[in-house]
Amino acid sequence: MSSKIEQIITEIEEYIDNCKFQPLSTSKIVVNKDDIDELLAELRLRTPDEIKKYQKIIANKDAILNDAKERSESMIAEATAHINQLVSEHEIMQKAYNEANQVLEQAQQQAQDILNKATAEANDLRGRAMQYTDDILSNVQSILSTGMDSFENAQNQMMSSLNSSLNVVIESRKELGGQDVSEEDYDADGVDDIEVDLL
Repeated sequence: MSSKIEQIITEIEEYIDNCKFQPLSTSKIVVNKDDIDELLAELRLRTPDEIKKYQKIIANKDAILNDAKERSESMIAEATAHINQLVSEHEIMQKAYNEANQVLEQAQQQAQDILNKATAEANDLRGRAMQYTDDILSNVQSILSTGMDSFENAQNQMMSSLNSSLNVVIESRKELGGQDVSEEDYDADGVDDIEVDLL
Protein backbone atom coordinates (compact mmCIF):
# COMPACT_ATOMS: atom_id res chain seq x y z
CA MET A 1 0.00 0.00 0.00
CA SER A 2 1.56 3.29 -1.09
CA SER A 3 1.72 6.36 1.14
CA LYS A 4 -0.37 9.48 0.62
CA ILE A 5 2.67 11.46 -0.55
CA GLU A 6 3.44 8.80 -3.20
CA GLN A 7 -0.15 9.10 -4.45
CA ILE A 8 0.18 12.89 -4.72
CA ILE A 9 3.49 12.58 -6.60
CA THR A 10 1.80 10.12 -8.99
CA GLU A 11 -1.07 12.59 -9.50
CA ILE A 12 1.40 15.39 -10.29
CA GLU A 13 3.27 13.16 -12.76
CA GLU A 14 -0.01 12.13 -14.43
CA TYR A 15 -1.16 15.76 -14.56
CA ILE A 16 2.10 16.82 -16.24
CA ASP A 17 1.86 13.90 -18.70
CA ASN A 18 -1.68 14.99 -19.66
CA CYS A 19 -0.81 18.67 -20.18
CA LYS A 20 -0.91 19.93 -23.76
CA PHE A 21 2.28 20.99 -25.52
CA GLN A 22 2.72 24.62 -26.41
CA PRO A 23 2.22 25.41 -30.09
CA LEU A 24 5.22 24.43 -32.25
CA SER A 25 6.96 22.75 -29.28
CA THR A 26 7.54 19.14 -28.31
CA SER A 27 9.07 19.82 -24.91
CA LYS A 28 7.25 22.80 -23.38
CA ILE A 29 3.78 22.29 -21.93
CA VAL A 30 0.91 24.51 -20.86
CA VAL A 31 0.28 24.21 -17.09
CA ASN A 32 -2.85 25.42 -15.30
CA LYS A 33 -1.50 27.44 -12.38
CA ASP A 34 -4.48 26.76 -10.08
CA ASP A 35 -4.33 22.99 -10.65
CA ILE A 36 -0.57 22.69 -10.07
CA ASP A 37 -0.77 25.02 -7.04
CA GLU A 38 -3.44 22.77 -5.51
CA LEU A 39 -1.35 19.62 -6.01
CA LEU A 40 1.79 21.28 -4.66
CA ALA A 41 -0.11 22.61 -1.62
CA GLU A 42 -1.35 19.08 -0.85
CA LEU A 43 2.18 17.72 -1.28
CA ARG A 44 3.57 20.44 0.99
CA LEU A 45 0.90 19.56 3.60
CA ARG A 46 1.55 15.81 3.55
CA THR A 47 5.36 15.80 3.40
CA PRO A 48 5.99 16.62 7.14
CA ASP A 49 3.60 13.83 8.23
CA GLU A 50 5.37 11.27 6.04
CA ILE A 51 8.79 12.33 7.32
CA LYS A 52 7.58 12.14 10.94
CA LYS A 53 6.27 8.63 10.32
CA TYR A 54 9.67 7.39 9.15
CA GLN A 55 11.46 9.28 11.91
CA LYS A 56 9.30 7.26 14.32
CA ILE A 57 10.43 4.05 12.62
CA ILE A 58 14.06 5.13 13.02
CA ALA A 59 13.43 5.90 16.70
CA ASN A 60 12.27 2.29 17.19
CA LYS A 61 15.94 1.29 17.00
CA ASP A 62 16.40 2.41 20.60
CA ALA A 63 13.38 0.38 21.70
CA ILE A 64 14.76 -2.74 20.00
CA LEU A 65 18.17 -2.33 21.64
CA ASN A 66 16.65 -1.62 25.07
CA ASP A 67 14.52 -4.75 24.84
CA ALA A 68 17.53 -6.85 23.87
CA LYS A 69 19.56 -5.36 26.73
CA GLU A 70 16.83 -6.14 29.26
CA ARG A 71 16.56 -9.71 28.02
CA SER A 72 20.32 -10.23 28.19
CA GLU A 73 20.55 -8.72 31.68
CA SER A 74 17.69 -10.96 32.83
CA MET A 75 19.45 -14.06 31.49
CA ILE A 76 22.72 -13.10 33.21
CA ALA A 77 20.85 -12.45 36.47
CA GLU A 78 19.21 -15.87 36.28
CA ALA A 79 22.56 -17.50 35.56
CA THR A 80 24.18 -15.67 38.48
CA ALA A 81 21.34 -16.77 40.82
CA HIS A 82 21.81 -20.34 39.66
CA ILE A 83 25.55 -20.10 40.34
CA ASN A 84 24.95 -18.82 43.85
CA GLN A 85 22.56 -21.66 44.57
CA LEU A 86 25.03 -24.31 43.33
CA VAL A 87 28.11 -23.04 45.13
CA SER A 88 26.20 -22.83 48.41
CA GLU A 89 26.10 -26.60 48.53
CA HIS A 90 29.52 -27.67 49.82
CA GLU A 91 29.42 -31.34 48.76
CA ILE A 92 29.03 -30.48 45.08
CA MET A 93 31.18 -27.34 45.11
CA GLN A 94 33.49 -28.31 42.25
CA LYS A 95 30.70 -29.58 40.05
CA ALA A 96 28.66 -26.49 40.77
CA TYR A 97 31.60 -24.26 39.90
CA ASN A 98 32.11 -25.91 36.50
CA GLU A 99 28.41 -25.94 35.71
CA ALA A 100 28.07 -22.34 36.80
CA ASN A 101 30.85 -21.25 34.47
CA GLN A 102 29.21 -23.06 31.57
CA VAL A 103 25.82 -21.53 32.32
CA LEU A 104 27.34 -18.06 32.62
CA GLU A 105 29.28 -18.41 29.36
CA GLN A 106 26.19 -19.64 27.53
CA ALA A 107 24.11 -16.80 28.95
CA GLN A 108 26.72 -14.23 27.95
CA GLN A 109 27.00 -15.71 24.43
CA GLN A 110 23.23 -15.76 23.97
CA ALA A 111 22.97 -12.21 25.28
CA GLN A 112 25.66 -11.06 22.84
CA ASP A 113 23.91 -12.85 19.97
CA ILE A 114 20.65 -11.10 20.84
CA LEU A 115 22.37 -7.72 20.96
CA ASN A 116 24.13 -8.35 17.64
CA LYS A 117 20.93 -9.41 15.92
CA ALA A 118 18.94 -6.52 17.38
CA THR A 119 21.61 -4.03 16.32
CA ALA A 120 21.70 -5.41 12.78
CA GLU A 121 17.90 -5.32 12.50
CA ALA A 122 17.71 -1.79 13.89
CA ASN A 123 20.44 -0.50 11.55
CA ASP A 124 18.77 -2.14 8.56
CA LEU A 125 15.39 -0.66 9.50
CA ARG A 126 16.92 2.79 9.98
CA GLY A 127 18.77 2.60 6.65
CA ARG A 128 15.67 1.58 4.70
CA ALA A 129 13.57 4.29 6.35
CA MET A 130 16.16 6.98 5.60
CA GLN A 131 16.51 5.80 1.97
CA TYR A 132 12.74 5.83 1.50
CA THR A 133 12.48 9.36 2.97
CA ASP A 134 15.34 10.55 0.73
CA ASP A 135 13.63 9.05 -2.35
CA ILE A 136 10.45 10.97 -1.50
CA LEU A 137 12.33 14.25 -1.05
CA SER A 138 14.25 13.61 -4.30
CA ASN A 139 10.96 13.21 -6.21
CA VAL A 140 9.60 16.40 -4.63
CA GLN A 141 12.80 18.28 -5.55
CA SER A 142 12.61 17.05 -9.16
CA ILE A 143 8.95 18.04 -9.51
CA LEU A 144 9.52 21.49 -8.02
CA SER A 145 12.56 22.10 -10.24
CA THR A 146 10.61 21.12 -13.35
CA GLY A 147 7.72 23.36 -12.32
CA MET A 148 9.99 26.34 -11.69
CA ASP A 149 11.65 25.91 -15.11
CA SER A 150 8.26 25.76 -16.82
CA PHE A 151 7.04 28.87 -15.04
CA GLU A 152 10.24 30.77 -15.89
CA ASN A 153 9.92 29.85 -19.58
CA ALA A 154 6.28 30.95 -19.58
CA GLN A 155 7.21 34.30 -18.03
CA ASN A 156 10.00 34.89 -20.57
CA GLN A 157 7.64 34.11 -23.46
CA MET A 158 5.03 36.49 -22.04
CA MET A 159 7.59 39.32 -21.77
CA SER A 160 8.77 38.69 -25.32
CA SER A 161 5.19 38.80 -26.61
CA LEU A 162 4.47 42.06 -24.75
CA ASN A 163 7.63 43.67 -26.14
CA SER A 164 6.64 42.67 -29.65
CA SER A 165 3.16 44.13 -29.20
CA LEU A 166 4.60 47.33 -27.77
CA ASN A 167 6.92 47.76 -30.74
CA VAL A 168 3.95 47.41 -33.09
CA VAL A 169 2.06 50.13 -31.16
CA ILE A 170 5.07 52.47 -31.21
CA GLU A 171 5.61 51.99 -34.93
CA SER A 172 1.90 52.52 -35.60
CA ARG A 173 1.87 55.81 -33.69
CA LYS A 174 4.95 56.98 -35.54
CA GLU A 175 3.26 56.26 -38.85
CA LEU A 176 0.20 58.23 -37.78
CA GLY A 177 2.50 61.17 -37.07
CA GLY A 178 0.21 62.40 -34.34
CA GLN A 179 2.83 62.42 -31.62
CA ASP A 180 6.56 62.12 -31.32
CA VAL A 181 6.87 58.67 -29.70
CA SER A 182 10.11 56.93 -28.91
CA GLU A 183 11.06 53.79 -27.01
CA GLU A 184 12.72 56.00 -24.40
CA ASP A 185 9.21 56.78 -23.07
CA TYR A 186 9.15 53.24 -21.66
CA ASP A 187 11.31 51.06 -19.48
CA ALA A 188 14.51 49.64 -20.95
CA ASP A 189 12.77 46.29 -21.39
CA GLY A 190 9.98 47.87 -23.45
CA VAL A 191 7.21 47.35 -20.81
CA ASP A 192 6.84 47.90 -17.14
CA ASP A 193 8.46 45.14 -15.09
CA ILE A 194 5.97 42.42 -14.25
CA GLU A 195 6.44 40.43 -11.10
CA VAL A 196 4.92 36.94 -11.16
CA ASP A 197 4.32 35.25 -7.84
CA LEU A 198 4.21 31.55 -8.63
CA LEU A 199 3.39 30.30 -5.16
